[in-house]
Amino acid sequence: MSEQNAYQRAGVDIKAGERAVDLMKDAVAATYNDQVLDGIGGFGAAFTLGKDYTDPVLVSGADGVGTKLLLAIAADKHDTIGQDLVAMVANDILAQGAKPAFILDYLAVDKMRPEVVAEIVTGIAKAAKESNMALIGGESAELPGLYAEKHYDLAAFAVGIAERQQLLSAKNVSEGDVLIGLPSSGIHSNGYSLVRQVFDIHSDKDFNKLSSETKETLLTPTALYAKTVWPLVEAKLIQAMAHITGGGIIENLPRALPENVSAEINWGSWPILPIFSEIQAKGTLSVKDMLLTFNNGLGMILIVKPQQLADAMTLLTEQGQTAYVVGKITPAQKERVVFTGNEPW
Repeated sequence: MSEQNAYQRAGVDIKAGERAVDLMKDAVAATYNDQVLDGIGGFGAAFTLGKDYTDPVLVSGADGVGTKLLLAIAADKHDTIGQDLVAMVANDILAQGAKPAFILDYLAVDKMRPEVVAEIVTGIAKAAKESNMALIGGESAELPGLYAEKHYDLAAFAVGIAERQQLLSAKNVSEGDVLIGLPSSGIHSNGYSLVRQVFDIHSDKDFNKLSSETKETLLTPTALYAKTVWPLVEAKLIQAMAHITGGGIIENLPRALPENVSAEINWGSWPILPIFSEIQAKGTLSVKDMLLTFNNGLGMILIVKPQQLADAMTLLTEQGQTAYVVGKITPAQKERVVFTGNEPW
């Protein structure tokens, strides 16, 4: 047995960290493009904006994955949680009208397990590549004593680029504009504290008692919209956009609206995924609770001018992106977001 140094005896294995880097470096390098100036391993990462911009604006975002991590840990399945991480920041940047450009990740673990760390970061890299983003740096920290056994936390910081005049804004929205809803892949990465309560998940054992179908559904990664929606931003077909995350439609859509209007959404205009009805029934949750916590089947809402609706829907179809016309912008009503039609629950 090789002699341990003092740091290893204290619980930190630098060699294991180096092995993790070796295992993940090809997946990370695959995200690089001509704008990445420095590779993995430097003290900082350099990214050139190039000369194609007239008045470039940088749009940044930072986020994590939340308690969905506990389910990935319980399942010992770490290959898709990176997509949740990328989606949280990339979709937010996209909603501002910026093209996601690069991302850095932060992974803190109780103990460096090279294969698990490489699996997580490879998942981040794949999702970054799918979103045309470069994973240009990050940090993996081994923090014995701070995390429970086999537990870890995951966060990301990302930057997008836009021409100043290309940025989306609530100021562009007016009465008569149309709402296009893009379907979510499932719960995405918000509301999992309530999900765990509803499904009575208090330990790894509780999660693993669930059916394989339910476990798979609860771990379905967040949809990535950057690749399919960016062509519409470039074509100036979108006025404003809302990424439906924590707080649901009720709290996120108003962020894309001026004060003098409301959004009217029609129940039944998009399919509500079965998992949401299951959560509602199991938890005997009110419609308001469902709307305040979950995306309920809509991961992104685009606001377009009525005369550009046909072009927007055509371009989305060409990108392979399913989309639904879910409502319209009206003069200000009692609520910022109003639902019409038959409530699903």
